[in-house]
Amino acid sequence: MDHHSSRGLQQFRNEVGIRFQLYNSLFTSLPFHRIEKTGILLSLLSNNCEEGYKRRLSPVEIIEDFFNKHTTYTKENERNDLLFRFVQYIERQVVLFDALEDASFKNVNDLNGAGTLKHLESEVLQGNKEEQLAEKLKDFAIRLVLTAHPTQFYPGPVLGIINDLARALTDNNTNLVNTYLQQLGKTPFFKKKKPTPYDEAISLIWYLENVFYAAAGKIISALKSQFPDAVHKNNPVIRMGFWPGGDRDGNPFVNSDTTLQVADALRGAIIKCYYLDVRRLKRRLTFEGVDVLLNELENKLYNNLFIPGFKTSLTNKEILGTLQEIKDIIIHQHNGLFLHLVNNLINKIEVFGLHFASLDIRQESVVHGKLLETIAAQGQILPADYANLSDGEKINILSSIDKTADTELLDDAVHKDILRTIAVVKSIQQYNGADGCNRYIISQCNSALNAMEVYGLFLLSGWKKEEMNIDIVPLFETVDDLQHAAEVMRILYSNPAYKEHLHRRKNRQTIMLGFSDGTKDGGYLMANWSIYKAKEELTKISREHHIDIIFFDGRGGPPSRGGGKTHKFYASMGHNISNKEIQLTIQGQTVSSNFGTVDAAQFNIEQLINAGISNDLFSNKDITLSKKEEALMQELSEASYHSYKSLKDHPYLADYLLQVSPLRFYSETNIGSRPARRGALSGLSLKDLRAIPFAGSWSQLKQNVIGYYGVGSALQQMEKKGKLPEFQQLYQQSLFFKTLLDNCEMAMMKSFFPLTAFLANHKQFGELWQMIFSEYELTKQYLFRLTGQSELMADYPVEQLSIQMRERIVLPLLTIQQYALTKIRELDEQLVQAPVKEIYEKLAMRCSFGIINAGRNSA
Repeated sequence: MDHHSSRGLQQFRNEVGIRFQLYNSLFTSLPFHRIEKTGILLSLLSNNCEEGYKRRLSPVEIIEDFFNKHTTYTKENERNDLLFRFVQYIERQVVLFDALEDASFKNVNDLNGAGTLKHLESEVLQGNKEEQLAEKLKDFAIRLVLTAHPTQFYPGPVLGIINDLARALTDNNTNLVNTYLQQLGKTPFFKKKKPTPYDEAISLIWYLENVFYAAAGKIISALKSQFPDAVHKNNPVIRMGFWPGGDRDGNPFVNSDTTLQVADALRGAIIKCYYLDVRRLKRRLTFEGVDVLLNELENKLYNNLFIPGFKTSLTNKEILGTLQEIKDIIIHQHNGLFLHLVNNLINKIEVFGLHFASLDIRQESVVHGKLLETIAAQGQILPADYANLSDGEKINILSSIDKTADTELLDDAVHKDILRTIAVVKSIQQYNGADGCNRYIISQCNSALNAMEVYGLFLLSGWKKEEMNIDIVPLFETVDDLQHAAEVMRILYSNPAYKEHLHRRKNRQTIMLGFSDGTKDGGYLMANWSIYKAKEELTKISREHHIDIIFFDGRGGPPSRGGGKTHKFYASMGHNISNKEIQLTIQGQTVSSNFGTVDAAQFNIEQLINAGISNDLFSNKDITLSKKEEALMQELSEASYHSYKSLKDHPYLADYLLQVSPLRFYSETNIGSRPARRGALSGLSLKDLRAIPFAGSWSQLKQNVIGYYGVGSALQQMEKKGKLPEFQQLYQQSLFFKTLLDNCEMAMMKSFFPLTAFLANHKQFGELWQMIFSEYELTKQYLFRLTGQSELMADYPVEQLSIQMRERIVLPLLTIQQYALTKIRELDEQLVQAPVKEIYEKLAMRCSFGIINAGRNSA
């Protein structure tokens, strides 16, 4: 363990571990309903859980033993009432732990260490790389795209309390901490109704205003002060993207009105940030000549914000013009006093414009195909036999459309909405600027036709070819789609109309790659390997056609969905993988855990910027892996895929998830606006199930299957072939392979099999449980042989301790959830429709929140 890791670990023990014990005692006096005993009883239950699992008791035995030993409750309703109180109590303990971690971030992490901007600055100066840096920054950027996947359950008021609580903890203000904990006790965590996509947007805009606005401003200011000539005003280095309100794939609640509403909310939010900054500037810039200009600017912003229905064609060019005038006056007449304050605001405006974040539109390809067939069948514009034509013929027709379709002739609401949304993009661009909405993502894209369908739909909605300032972004996610991605792009690059379109978009093509569905489809190693291979082939074919390719990674929170040590993946790439920009989605609680405070956001954004820039400036690696290493990875991935497939094809797998995990309550948790699956709910098939509930269910079972399943079996096969030493060497030499396995260890660290060990001999699910458990044990054994360690995550001691502490807090919650799910199964088997079944269902569902939040990147 290096010096910084051991210092960080000690800081974490003091600032999080010890303070959690101290502040936790304040909970005992919180104003919960009949609370006085809840805290004491909960610590007894925690103890019972820890001891009980060592004695191989089941959750039901642990809970019943607790009631018999420590309470006088005999009635079912009294017992359940206490369990609900425990759930509320633990939810708030998790909030306290989150806030303590946030407050200690600065002391636990080295904010000037490896991977930060400070570190990059010293490397650039030592290596005399200022010119190369300026060249790189002409077009390099990172784009963080916030997506509202249903894994963030804290409502707005609770987010505010966490933020304030972290600040009070940083200042050691015990009085305030106590008051905020009381407020927390009285603030409801549970959303009574499902959020609309607009609600989801508003809760993510909170992070834009309170975190990203300040963090991005600080980073750009730091970069410009060190390298004034390197940052170009046409390329702001940091860009924000936004999905709620634009993403309609599988979400019937998003329509063109929602999209407009969200675009308005984004514009309003950024104008509000500028308005508050201008007010602060007025306190300092009280000089003659400057005050008038500031007043005018303040009034313009005020009018756009507070006068209902008033929306001027304010542009960021106009705001920047005024600030430039102010700058000149300060420099020439006032000795440059407070110039840095004006520069800071200019930096923010260059990053956020009047859009704050670019709203991405996303829809699945099947819907586009059906819409075009409907238009053709009505005899509108397209030939009547359109549906029977070949892909090539359809592409030719779509690229030469010159008439607008009439939406009134369409019956289907989704079809109407697609054309309306495409038309609405124009008005968003008018008010929010061209960056306000300029990408259309096609999910389940598996042919060149799927991309050209969107091109044709833009023409049908009244867009002119030469005005189409929109990036058409194919999304490849299944293992099969990833393998054919390069061929799809080759056809597109060769199409004259599309080629011309790309030329107007500066010959830049963005391609999105989906980790979540890939992992659900092919297992952990195969998904990550398929994405790497697709990137390699796509880079090659794009370079042959003189196109700059930009990869947009649809990474989820947990390692099983592409999350985890993300910046290390980017740092590990050789020059055979395009590194024009780093674009990735930030989902669910990853927003609050990695970007929940300005410090954390700044640190994590810097890590990504550093990875992308260092890769070009300091890496001599032409290739990520040698031919021999690629062959090893291919062989390992295939072996792992076969092992994962045997689990995925198990006849009882869907039943296992439905009955043993809280999967069936996912859509009732009211934490997301999307349904848990595409289509209706009867007869669940794994194909229909969305990747997020799939990953989330495994994480609540504490089995995290898709983060490691198949890795142990594959390594065992390699050993039988005598190849294990080659993989041990690969682990030492390849950052890509090491990061893959480090993330796999994180998924395993968050597993806890004693929770479900009672299923080992279950008549229906016993075999499945044994399969999963033995794969876990096998993977652990082989990982230790590769890493040379004897415990999981030994290289990350702070995160290891954080996970251990979180898992301890949440153990009673997991136990209560399994207790409730077992009771539901028993009632189902007896075919009894007792009213108490509903209570158990509600209990299982309520436990999900705390478990998900404690996991920080669990779904």
